[in-house]
Amino acid sequence: MTLLKLNIYAVRNIQKESITPAPTINLIYGKNASGKSAFIEAVFILGRAKSFRTSTIKPVINFAQQSLMVTALVSQTNGSITHLGIQLDGKNFFCRINNQSTQKRSDLAYALPLQLIHPKSYELLDAGAQIRREFLDWGVFHNDPNFLSPWRNFKKALSQRNSLLKTRALEQINVWDKELVNYGTIVNNYRQHYLQKFKPVFIEIVSKFLAIDNIDLRLISGWDSVKEFHQVLNNDLEKDLRYGFTHSGPHRADFQLLFNNRLAKDFVSRGQLKLLVMSLKLAQVQLLANEHSHIGCILIDDFAAELDVINRAKLLNYLSIMGCQAFITATEIADFGDLNQIKNYKMFHVEHGIIKQM
Repeated sequence: MTLLKLNIYAVRNIQKESITPAPTINLIYGKNASGKSAFIEAVFILGRAKSFRTSTIKPVINFAQQSLMVTALVSQTNGSITHLGIQLDGKNFFCRINNQSTQKRSDLAYALPLQLIHPKSYELLDAGAQIRREFLDWGVFHNDPNFLSPWRNFKKALSQRNSLLKTRALEQINVWDKELVNYGTIVNNYRQHYLQKFKPVFIEIVSKFLAIDNIDLRLISGWDSVKEFHQVLNNDLEKDLRYGFTHSGPHRADFQLLFNNRLAKDFVSRGQLKLLVMSLKLAQVQLLANEHSHIGCILIDDFAAELDVINRAKLLNYLSIMGCQAFITATEIADFGDLNQIKNYKMFHVEHGIIKQM
């Protein structure tokens, strides 16, 4: 997928801008608070229907407007053109794909798969398990469209079971236990299968940036995998009733990045941690390209803060060879390094929310 044209309305200090990006690398520079991160944020909103900088959309909307809007023309791998548009006002979600309204954020995500690398990306390995589950499920979701239905059914069964636990209404607990086990096992199998395909792609990419051997990725299912899931639910029932929620299952899943059978995050430097996270995200996009010929969009905010000069050059070269569309921000042109080996890129300058192609 490639953005052919992007229109941004009322996203922070960007009032109204329309750009035609390069199909490969797009470099955006400007002073702090100029609007370059808002540029990246607009693309992210178009693909995810949310901001990566704040949990609510209200602060993202330009103070002089009631809503924001981002629209685009997207070239698909089969040559077709998709019209995408999203409007958010802080309460309502309006989305149109090819002039057809949809309330499914999943439709938007399928139409524009994207990954983000930004100054807080290290939290993928340094924070709690939820962010890693979301990362893993993004990959499974785009790799196999059949994953979404059992994942939704599992979430429904989990919600129903937790409701019964809170009210101590156990007459139907066995019914929902069966649903939870059925769909939970399917979700776990999808994740396991995906991670098996993902791991060699990740190891190959990380070797380009770090000289680290004996790396492994391991799925933590969310329950004691030595036992059957239904047995664990039965064993946990008293504890679940006491606290009013289900303690074990795929909703507690995680994955571990290991080096010599130890958690990598516990002993690598912050710089190495950022390179590991970057490689994880690049690997998801690369696997998508390998499996489905779909190359997602990569967003990199604050390029110089994330990488040293040598690894910035390595990344630009990798993205250029990969043929992936990327949007990369920096404060100064010099932060992008030597661009002589990079072909077909475009440079944009942002100042006071105004975007100009250089």
